[in-house]
Amino acid sequence: MQIEVRHSPAFAAARILLDPGEAVNAESGAMAMMSFGVTVEAAMQGGFMKALKRSTLGGESLFVSKFTAHPEYASWVDVAARLPGDVAVIAITADRPLVLTKGSWLASDVHLEMDTKWGGKSMFFGSEGGFVVHFAGTGQVVASAYGALDLIDLPAGQGFTIDTGHLVAYDAGMNVKVRKVSKGWITSAKTGEALVMDIQGPGRVWTQTRNQTDLIDWLANVLPFTRN
Repeated sequence: MQIEVRHSPAFAAARILLDPGEAVNAESGAMAMMSFGVTVEAAMQGGFMKALKRSTLGGESLFVSKFTAHPEYASWVDVAARLPGDVAVIAITADRPLVLTKGSWLASDVHLEMDTKWGGKSMFFGSEGGFVVHFAGTGQVVASAYGALDLIDLPAGQGFTIDTGHLVAYDAGMNVKVRKVSKGWITSAKTGEALVMDIQGPGRVWTQTRNQTDLIDWLANVLPFTRN
């Protein structure tokens, strides 16, 4: 499976090139275009309970769309996010699983195992709600960002602090902790940065320059109330 990122960075889309009969999994509703001959089926990957957990706790769709190329011809599928921004193609190996934040998954290799896992009590009050989407195996994941993407490769012992809404993905096993931006809740609220995340290497971290929650809050403030 080859993946070409097009129209980056503001309005990126990923074109997934498939050999005859090859398949790819994608988030429900992520497909923008596809070549003739591609077949589509929806399934609860991993069974009903895993799909339900992924939907209710991980923020992804209950059903996963599987796109299979024409049995005799090479095919392609374009996937794109709902919000404007960039797309990252992330390689995963058996010894380097990946964690994605809610709503960042667009597509992935059908051989990868996708599951929703408890991220730890320290993450419960962050944007993840305590749960993260975990990928394991060998293959590629297509992740979307709201805004531009940055990739930070942290050596062992080095790290940084990030607003929880600006995190896209990180290598599983990294030291991650959510905390108040300052000691007191009142001071934290005044800064506008109530919760932040400390993340420490070694490992890769993908971040986004915009925050979906900020967009929702802004729209709620500027849109007029619905009148009966």
